[in-house]
Amino acid sequence: GPTCVLGIDLGTTSVKAALVTGTERGLALAQSCSRETQAHSASLEAAPQGMEQDVQKIIRALNECLAALPQQQLQRVTHIGISGQMHGVVFWKSDKGCKWSESGTGPAFEPDKVSHLVTWQDGRCSPTFLSSLPLPQSHVSLATGFGCATVYWYLKNSPDFLKGYDAAGTIQDYVVAMLCDLKKPLMSVQNAASWGYFNCRNKSWNNDILKKSGFPVHLLPEVGDPGSIAGRTTCAWHGIPKGAKVGIALGDFQCSVYSCLTERTDAVLNVSTSAQLTISMPLGFQPPEAPDPSSAVTYFPYFNGDYLAVAASLNGGNVLATFVGMVAQWTQELGLQVQESAIYPRIIQAALAQKHSKLSVHPTIFGERHLPEQLASVTSIGASELSLGHVTRALCRGIVENLCSMLPVQHLQETGVRRILGSGSALARNEVLRQEVERIFPFPVVYGKDVDAAVGAAMVM
Repeated sequence: GPTCVLGIDLGTTSVKAALVTGTERGLALAQSCSRETQAHSASLEAAPQGMEQDVQKIIRALNECLAALPQQQLQRVTHIGISGQMHGVVFWKSDKGCKWSESGTGPAFEPDKVSHLVTWQDGRCSPTFLSSLPLPQSHVSLATGFGCATVYWYLKNSPDFLKGYDAAGTIQDYVVAMLCDLKKPLMSVQNAASWGYFNCRNKSWNNDILKKSGFPVHLLPEVGDPGSIAGRTTCAWHGIPKGAKVGIALGDFQCSVYSCLTERTDAVLNVSTSAQLTISMPLGFQPPEAPDPSSAVTYFPYFNGDYLAVAASLNGGNVLATFVGMVAQWTQELGLQVQESAIYPRIIQAALAQKHSKLSVHPTIFGERHLPEQLASVTSIGASELSLGHVTRALCRGIVENLCSMLPVQHLQETGVRRILGSGSALARNEVLRQEVERIFPFPVVYGKDVDAAVGAAMVM
């Protein structure tokens, strides 16, 4: 049979594995499987701001995914592409990072001397703490949840913790290191940029700055280009042959975009838990030497030296979910019982009946990376605009307008955007949100482009 490429995405809430095969019409998805990790774990040192996940549970979900895929096709896998959540950090002992054992579908590994994963959502590094750190030589502004910032936090608050480990990386870097038995982790430029203190122009860590402040630079991985090979599997893995090529681990965001972006004149609008608006920068673009802390746009290293301009909002479907939760809580306080699952379709129906609303909702209840202190607000409240339909319509409009304020329409037109590719669970299930996208953006909008980081990771290979 035809050879297969395995794509894996290690997400914040679930793990996905996708088998992709070559056909006459190009690459096609043959099989896929996803499992929720349910890996959230209490942070002992940084509660309540800490956001950590149990690596054992993430790898268990990965093993379950692979065990559910057809053995026959896994035996034909020649390449493995792995993406995952950026910014976060996990620590391990390089010679004791995992244990291999026989499972029902062949050899598999389990984490051994490995810390929790401190995720990108971690909030332990306050603005005051971040401002006490040395200034990075990077085009990316440092934020809480970034790998290097988290290491600095441990250095100050729990230095003994770091002494137990000699390797660190993102969760996807850890998996690549275990599969290929890498003595020193290897990280892509994409993941390195997401950690802070990395210069994308010369593809190197800010070693001098870090060393001067006592940072444990021995923990930093080697860095390579996205799309390159990190190594080969050192033994069979769930039936995948020993010697399969494993790509250097990639950023989930870049792989999601790669799975759907075909034209440089397309912009990708994704509204899931959070929301992103993304465009390709012109060939040869180089980001500025230093970041503009007040800018809402970040430049992400992509593939082949290209960059994406990304307006990454922390406020997307999670805002609607919070609103639904509030409505449910109010009804409960009034002595009524309404399931959240019943509220969602009803508020959308109500909003569809209200084409216009003067009500204005600024929906940033989770702040934004460039404005962490900013909260949400509601203005222009008139007595006739208080129905659920009016509020829901204004809320959906606010989510889209907030993204649009971060990467304005005029900028999209100047960079040659001709079409918007709409994706993400919140857009898929909310017609009001789709109407507001079409009202605000003067481009044709194509929906149903399924952004899939696991498929993107396989396509890169």
